[in-house]
Amino acid sequence: MKLPTFDAEDVKIKGKTLRHDGFLTLSEYQLCHKRFDGQWSPVIEREVITRPLSIGVLLYDPAVDSVVLIEQFRPGALLGNTYPWLLEIVAGISESGETPETVAHREVKEESGCLMKELLPVMTFYPTPGASNEKLKLFCGIVDADSAGTLCGVREEGEDIRVHVIPFKQACKMIEEGSILNAPAIIALQWLALHHQEMKQHA
Repeated sequence: MKLPTFDAEDVKIKGKTLRHDGFLTLSEYQLCHKRFDGQWSPVIEREVITRPLSIGVLLYDPAVDSVVLIEQFRPGALLGNTYPWLLEIVAGISESGETPETVAHREVKEESGCLMKELLPVMTFYPTPGASNEKLKLFCGIVDADSAGTLCGVREEGEDIRVHVIPFKQACKMIEEGSILNAPAIIALQWLALHHQEMKQHA
């Protein structure tokens, strides 16, 4: 099903105030929008974080049916009273002029040490549309798991990353057990579960 389009007749932005401009940009919007009953909503205030396109890569080695996940500290998980070192897929933010594929190759090398044999597009989605405009473009990268590093990341950027090679079935079980809590990682692994037999043919 194709998404419907919208225009200025459906949403009216009445005002915008910049609240913070750092690594993240936070703006407050005053807006109203058409409701499902055809009427206009009252003016509402919403704070939105704006970010460039994000790229995520699920690394998969079909020869040994294993995925390469990374583990790093996340302050949001700490504030959520959760063990703050989360298992994730490789991910990064695109810089001006970069293609998604360029970002994917750079981040995979920096965060996992792996060299990709293939890079396959999967999907694009909004991780947190209630608070951010961020889109994440997801890929599956075919790799040789033996090429994975142990400790990776760009120290100048404060990255401290541990790399894990995990059998695919075990990774799926870890989702069920609550050991993997990162949403893009869960989405990526569930996608792989749906396309498992097809992806194993890339060995």
